[in-house]
Amino acid sequence: MAEYEPIVNRWYRHLDKGYQFQVVAVDEDERTVEIQHFDGDLEELDFDFWGEMELEMIEAPEDWTGGMDDIETDDLGYSETEMREKDWSTPLEEGAGATEAGWSEESEEEEEEGEEGEKGEEEER
Repeated sequence: MAEYEPIVNRWYRHLDKGYQFQVVAVDEDERTVEIQHFDGDLEELDFDFWGEMELEMIEAPEDWTGGMDDIETDDLGYSETEMREKDWSTPLEEGAGATEAGWSEESEEEEEEGEEGEKGEEEER
């Protein structure tokens, strides 16, 4: 019943059982498909069993490393994300985030001046 050929590194969901897995190897000579479940368990299926499974292709889960042992951040291809104290204490650069959100030191000062001007006008009345 499977309408999908097993493709290495592709994620699938078993429709009857709901579990997610990734194909990690296909052996044409042995006619087997090796899969790794999201929790890390490995399983080898023969082509006949694969053909009987009700599957759908899915995107890789957000944290697809769930079942991977000893995986390093460098292996994932991510850029450096480690935060240091300096990162928290350094003000944002001009035009990077703060001004995009509508905030800047100048706008805060103008707002304070505007509030002071309004108070002075009310006192004059």
